[in-house]
Amino acid sequence: MTAIGKNASGHTVTDESTRASVTLSWAAVTDVGHHRADNEDSFVVAPPVFAVADGMGGHSAGDLASDAVVRGLATIEAPGFTSTEAIESALVSGVAALEDVLTVDQRGAGTTVTGAALIVHNEAVCWAIFNIGDSRVYVMKDHELLQVTVDHSVVQQLVDAGQITREEADYHPHANVITRAVGLIEEPIPDYFFFDVEPGMRLLLCSDGLTKEITDAGIAHFLDSSPTPQDAVDDLLKAALGNSGRDNVTLVVIDVHGVNPPLIHA
Repeated sequence: MTAIGKNASGHTVTDESTRASVTLSWAAVTDVGHHRADNEDSFVVAPPVFAVADGMGGHSAGDLASDAVVRGLATIEAPGFTSTEAIESALVSGVAALEDVLTVDQRGAGTTVTGAALIVHNEAVCWAIFNIGDSRVYVMKDHELLQVTVDHSVVQQLVDAGQITREEADYHPHANVITRAVGLIEEPIPDYFFFDVEPGMRLLLCSDGLTKEITDAGIAHFLDSSPTPQDAVDDLLKAALGNSGRDNVTLVVIDVHGVNPPLIHA
């Protein structure tokens, strides 16, 4: 388990080239859960990037994989905003670092990664939400919860094909099988989703240790009722562990307080 960055309240991130700025508060937490010996999740909360990685496989080297990915993302230059190119370069750097530390027996190790990064996109301040695997990003706005990312998993493919329902996916025997990951096998190219950064919005980044235990309705309840990001991660973690805590659980919650648009075109 690797945790990079510290929780913060009322922190302003300013993009030097465009003079755009965003004021945020955030909190992160991770827990091994009740049934695992090791915590193979990692996270980074280091503006302009926030991310969660859930390591797996490769003779217990999942922690090495998630560590390499979040350390790669943490090298994205700050202060300021970033770009999708910088995100992909950081992921490639993480894979290169992973290759240097894995033994021959560990080369099957990999990790999910999901995150949100501040960028200027179409002349507006945006979240570039990115994803590889089945860790997720949700957005809460005006009391409505939206799952932004789409899982790269066998059960998601079955849902998309209409062969099972979303509810059946949670209990399917292949529920833990993902179809894409960050590792040594394929190039780490994430899916992207772009959202304007708006005051009052709340983001949740999480590993599947949360979504295995709490429905979207439950997630919406805690995100909507918890006054601060710290309260939200504490309440969500308590609920996940209280339900069963079958897996490692990692959460990042981010609140947007204010946004100043670019003064010049990016």
